[in-house]
Amino acid sequence: MDPGGATHVATARSGSTAGQVGVQIHQTRRLPDFLQSVNLKYVKLGYHYLISNLLTLCFIPLIIVTLIEASQMDLYDIQQLWLHLQYNLVSVIICSAVLVFGLTVYIMTRPRPVYLVDYACYRPPDHLKAPYHRFMEHSRLTQDFDDSSLEFQRKILERSGLGEETYVPEAMHYIPPRPSMAAAREEAEQVMYGALDNLFANTHVKPKDIGILVVNCSLFNPTPSLSAMIVNKYKLRGNIRSFNLGGMGCSAGVIAADLAKDLLQIHRNTYAVVVSTENITQNWYFGNKKSMLIPNCLFRVGCSAVLLSNKSADWRRAKYKLVHVVRTHRGADDKAFRCVYQEQDDKGKTGVSLSKDLMAIAGGALKTNITTLGPIVLPISEQLLFFSSLVVKKLFNANVKPYIPDFKLAFDHFCIHAGGRAVIDELEKNLQLLPIHVEASRMTLHRFGNTSSSSIWYELAYMEAKGGSARATVSGRLPLVVALSVTVRSGRHFGM
Repeated sequence: MDPGGATHVATARSGSTAGQVGVQIHQTRRLPDFLQSVNLKYVKLGYHYLISNLLTLCFIPLIIVTLIEASQMDLYDIQQLWLHLQYNLVSVIICSAVLVFGLTVYIMTRPRPVYLVDYACYRPPDHLKAPYHRFMEHSRLTQDFDDSSLEFQRKILERSGLGEETYVPEAMHYIPPRPSMAAAREEAEQVMYGALDNLFANTHVKPKDIGILVVNCSLFNPTPSLSAMIVNKYKLRGNIRSFNLGGMGCSAGVIAADLAKDLLQIHRNTYAVVVSTENITQNWYFGNKKSMLIPNCLFRVGCSAVLLSNKSADWRRAKYKLVHVVRTHRGADDKAFRCVYQEQDDKGKTGVSLSKDLMAIAGGALKTNITTLGPIVLPISEQLLFFSSLVVKKLFNANVKPYIPDFKLAFDHFCIHAGGRAVIDELEKNLQLLPIHVEASRMTLHRFGNTSSSSIWYELAYMEAKGGSARATVSGRLPLVVALSVTVRSGRHFGM
């Protein structure tokens, strides 16, 4: 669960005098300037990813040189080459064997291309919309929140970047709310089946053709699992490889895509479906602990379904090709481990608590992730400037400001997780992005709220609807908490 939007609030104080309640919100923790301090070991890790494709990098120049030389040969050169081959049969055999061996190794070791055929985002019905006034009125009528908590939620809503047309589940529209297991299952079925129905209709893929299914939802993990619910609903085949990821936060959507990508490297000629959602019904907090109230104000209903394929025939119709996935995990650090923590308050009410150290931890994870990603995607000129500044600082202990790479040279579009307005603002500043680069994130947050792991697909849909993605070649993902990046390249049907 990504508490990105929670960064609006670090501490809260309340007091009551003469029947009046005041809430003071301090923003003492900001996203650190994570590009001012980087670790060389993560640069090394990035180059390790790059060197893993060394064989391909070596073969491509060799093939280009061979083709250039062949194109310059005339009839006399061909005759001389033929005579030379006739009198050097052993050399010909050795060269042919080396060539065949090299091609065999290349074909056997190269990763299979993974295509993102299409995706679908669920749009809830209009009666589930929760404008500010309705949200606050329902919160007051539940009688679970004191005046200080109500005022706190009002201020969070005003500063969050959410608009008036975001959605909350059906159970939260009743007075009192009905957060039952049945209602939570109903929410899960509604969003997952809605997204999948659209995906199958758009791609004309039959459910029986799906060989891999990965579902991620952090806070709702019933038995049978959500993946089992989908298998049962669509009568998927008996040998399907299904997985259900829980508790992995707002980055889980790309983690699930990474898992599906790895599985597609093993299982040939098949489809993989990735379903990303979050369930709100049973995870609404009905207490007065400030750090646990923030998710109520930010998280909203949403779901995405993504179709991946390793079939060579799909390269023509695929929207994108999955190129790089870089993951960074900070769970070994105790502060990072507890920065987003599901627990009970002193009254026994369950919710998700957001640490005041969240922004610093998220910034550190993102710094590591970007440092690793740089050598893979940045042009050589940016890599040299970036790497040389690090070496100077490391060797000479100089007070040298590290060079900030221009990631706009590597990416045409950025899908920054729509966790909250403060997160988007700070990333825009630290990565030196233009307003147009974060427009999709801001508009997704305004229209749909924080839909957790599915938010990046809503952003991509926004860019496609606006027409910008049709001219794109690369799109990047920069979520928080478990910082992770995925790079996709536009498909051929866009005329790239």
